[in-house]
Amino acid sequence: MRNAFTMQLKPGYAEEYKRRHDEIWPDLSAFLSEAGISDYSIFLDEKTHTLFAVQQLAPNFDPSQIPNHPIVKKWWAYMADIMEVYPDNEPVSHPLREVFYME
Repeated sequence: MRNAFTMQLKPGYAEEYKRRHDEIWPDLSAFLSEAGISDYSIFLDEKTHTLFAVQQLAPNFDPSQIPNHPIVKKWWAYMADIMEVYPDNEPVSHPLREVFYME
């Protein structure tokens, strides 16, 4: 199943956001893969600072395991200064409904 959502980057942090993701922690990548997330891309609309993410989720993917994992919490804290986040540092995100797909 494909999953897509938006997040909001604070103005002026596009290069820093890219740098941090270019150096993504191996433990975080491994956890996301083990959790059932693959083919994960994030795009940036530089005019609005909107981040658009799309990922493939495994059939047995359990979204409740993501926010409770220590490596995810650590990453969220690391990214909190450059993104819109909730008080627990989880990125503010908005799910998107798929309306068209062409394989």
